[in-house]
Amino acid sequence: MKEILRTALITGGTKGIGLGVAEMLIKEGYKVAITGRNAETVEAAAAQLNQLQEGAALGVVADVRNFDSQQAAVNQVLEKWGRLDVLVANAGVGHFAPIETLTLEQWQETIDINLTGVFYSTKASLAALTASKGYLITIASLAGTNFFANGSAYNASKFGLVGFTQAVMMDVRSAGIKATTIMPGSVATHFNNHEPSEKDAWKIQPEDIGQIVVDLLKMNPRTLPSKIEVRPTMPK
Repeated sequence: MKEILRTALITGGTKGIGLGVAEMLIKEGYKVAITGRNAETVEAAAAQLNQLQEGAALGVVADVRNFDSQQAAVNQVLEKWGRLDVLVANAGVGHFAPIETLTLEQWQETIDINLTGVFYSTKASLAALTASKGYLITIASLAGTNFFANGSAYNASKFGLVGFTQAVMMDVRSAGIKATTIMPGSVATHFNNHEPSEKDAWKIQPEDIGQIVVDLLKMNPRTLPSKIEVRPTMPK
């Protein structure tokens, strides 16, 4: 019997969690498209992924803040592979400041990327995911249920993302689409201009989130973990 081609689209897939998820999916036999705003970075990440399996990765320049850009990204996946089985809405940004100094631009960018961007990616993918009875996975944060000082923009975006995903899960499950939000704590990534190093060994690693995605996709279709909180075992 011919194996069914499985495909995934990962927003913000050029580094960190997105790249870690892409690597794990390729190792599982998926074809993976990754998006980012910088053409050079996208090309370099796709080349790195194609070293795992030649022809398994497609780099797409796209901005989650623009719906037409997200529709074009989905169309590129469909043109290349004919189907879309998984959307991992991962692109995100963090601005952390007290409300007195948080700028209008920082607020807007955080909401546009972390929340509206996921809406755009999901909306653009919905027809393809309906056709494949696919899976929507959003990457939220423990900040989606735990508020903290200097986090007004980030908390608002991630609280909203958790609520968005759970509501969408109820909207689309009758069409055979599954939806899950993953809420990591500290992850060893470049997020917020951090440079990962050996000092981050205690943190969740990007491939750990990739493993969770793989495990979700392998789960019996009758069961849906709709919200997953993930923490380092031994936080500093």
